[in-house]
Amino acid sequence: MFFIFGLRTKVSRSGVVQQVCRNCGNHAAQVITRRSTRFSLFFVPIIPIRTRYVQQCTFCGAQYDISRSEAERLPVG
Repeated sequence: MFFIFGLRTKVSRSGVVQQVCRNCGNHAAQVITRRSTRFSLFFVPIIPIRTRYVQQCTFCGAQYDISRSEAERLPVG
């Protein structure tokens, strides 16, 4: 008997906000994404391992992690 297991990361785009970038200082669109990693058994996602929220500047391309509460309070449009 054998088991097929692994990790699967699902990336979903939460929205876009207009803000000043922390890296370059330009007022540009910031893309908010949610990355959810789950343990899967026989290609079925079972247990959530980690959830991250990332903000990426569309002007310079810099990415940085943000907290869940910060991602939820941003006015996504």
